[in-house]
Amino acid sequence: MPFVASFDELKCIVARERKKGKRIVTTNGCFDLLHLGHVRYLQEAQKLGDVLVVGINSDASVRKLKGKDRPLNPETDRAEVVAALRCVDYTFIFHEDDPVRFVEELKPDVHAKGGDYTLDRIIERTAVESGGGKVVLLGMVKGKSTTGLINRFKES
Repeated sequence: MPFVASFDELKCIVARERKKGKRIVTTNGCFDLLHLGHVRYLQEAQKLGDVLVVGINSDASVRKLKGKDRPLNPETDRAEVVAALRCVDYTFIFHEDDPVRFVEELKPDVHAKGGDYTLDRIIERTAVESGGGKVVLLGMVKGKSTTGLINRFKES
């Protein structure tokens, strides 16, 4: 079964991996309906370091971000599905509205974001950079999004 860590477990794991000289990469998202865009994004993020840690937005934070009809899948399911991907080393569920606190505590070497962002719109950027890391923007797969999938389902 894929490993979904608690945040306390994850802090210990990241500290252990860092002592081994591993480069830590973090990213985060809702990952409500896993699709090709997500998979390619996570594969690219994994190439930026040695250990890929994915923060999964809690159900409450997804509702605040996406609306009352989301998420479609509960947080524990979303975390386990993402953890099952070969390119992902660890997942955890975060309950804050944004990833600032977890990047402050984990101090990743790299924090990856999707190409739908610009550096000035990444609220955790200061936290990443003040911890000595850098933010890297990755590309998007055109036409592949959860919102697009949901809209197609509604139309059919």
